[in-house]
Amino acid sequence: MTAPHPAPLPGAYPVSLAVGPAGQTRPDPQRILALGRDVLQTEAEAVAALGARLDDSFVAAVQLLLDCTGRVAVSGIGKSGHIAHKIAATFSSTGTPAFFVHAAEANHGDLGMVTGSDVLIALSNSGETAELLTILPVLKRQGTRLITMTGNPDSSLARIANVHLLAGAEREACPLNLAPTASTTAALALGDALAVTLLELRGFNHEDYARSHPGGALGRRLLTRVSDIMRTGDAIPKVPRTALLSEALLEMTRKRLAMTAVLDESGALVGVFTDGDLRRLFETVHDLSGLVIGEVMHARPRTIEADRLAVEAADQMEHFRINQLLVVDAQGQLVGAVHIHDLTNAKVI
Repeated sequence: MTAPHPAPLPGAYPVSLAVGPAGQTRPDPQRILALGRDVLQTEAEAVAALGARLDDSFVAAVQLLLDCTGRVAVSGIGKSGHIAHKIAATFSSTGTPAFFVHAAEANHGDLGMVTGSDVLIALSNSGETAELLTILPVLKRQGTRLITMTGNPDSSLARIANVHLLAGAEREACPLNLAPTASTTAALALGDALAVTLLELRGFNHEDYARSHPGGALGRRLLTRVSDIMRTGDAIPKVPRTALLSEALLEMTRKRLAMTAVLDESGALVGVFTDGDLRRLFETVHDLSGLVIGEVMHARPRTIEADRLAVEAADQMEHFRINQLLVVDAQGQLVGAVHIHDLTNAKVI
C-alpha cells in the first residue's frame, strides 16, 4: 500500500506533482516558475518600498559618512553579517575606506579595530541582536558615530543610533515568512544606495575605480601605459635607410615583430617596412636583390607616444588594421615598439 504524501507545512506553497519515468514524481514546471516569480516579485517590492521611505535620515547618514575622518566599519550577525560584509566591500571599491567586523568576534577583542574617528554601520533586521547591543554602547562612549539599519524603528538598535535607517520588508519571500530573504535584499540595496551616493558626491571616477581594481580588466585598460609593455633597446627592429632590403628582412626575422623601423643618418625615425609591404612588393617587383630599404619603406609610419595608455595603442591598431606600432618620445625619437601580442599578453585586449 502506497503511503500518502505528507501534508504541507503551514503556510507552505502546495506543489502539483506529475508522474515521471519509473513512477517518479516531478513538480509541475508551471508551479516551479510561479514560485520563482513570486520570490523575485516579493523581493522587488521590498526594494521598491525603500525609495518611498528614504527621508532626512538617509541624508544624515550620507553626511555622517562624508564627514568621517576614519574608516567605515560594517557589522552584523548571521545573514545580516553576510550582507554587511558585501556592503563593506562595495564601500571600499567605490572610494569609501571600509571593513567588516564580526559582531561576535568584536565582543572578544576585535572591537579594538574600531576607533573613535570611525563610523560603524550595524545591520540587524530585528534590531535586537544581542552581540551588537553589547558593543554599540562601548563604541558610542569612545566617540564612534553609529548608523543602524533595521526592520524595526522602535528597536533597541534604532534608539541607540546617531542615525537609524529603516531597511525591513513587509514580508519575507520565504513561504514560512522566516528565512531572511526580502529583508536582506532590502538591506543590501540600501547599502548600495549609500555607497553609490557617496561615490557621486566625492567625484569618484573611472581612474579611481581602476586604482581600486588593478587586477581587473578595467584596471588594466586604464592603468597600463605603452611604456609598460613596449619592446625597448636591442629588441626594437631598426635599420638605416641605406640598408639593403635583404638586411632589413634579416632584422625583421631576428626581432620577430614582422616589421622594422627605418632611421636616417642622425638616428631619427623616417619610415617603416612590414611583412605586408614585402608581400605587396613581390607582386610588382621580380628582382629584390638590389633594393635599398629607403626606396620601398612607408615614409609616414604610425606611431604612439610612450606615456599614452596601452588601450590607445590597441585602438590605433584596430582602426588602421595593423599589428604593430612604433613608439616615440615627446620629441619624436624612436624609443620602442609594440606588437598586438604585447597587448594581449598584458590582457589589455
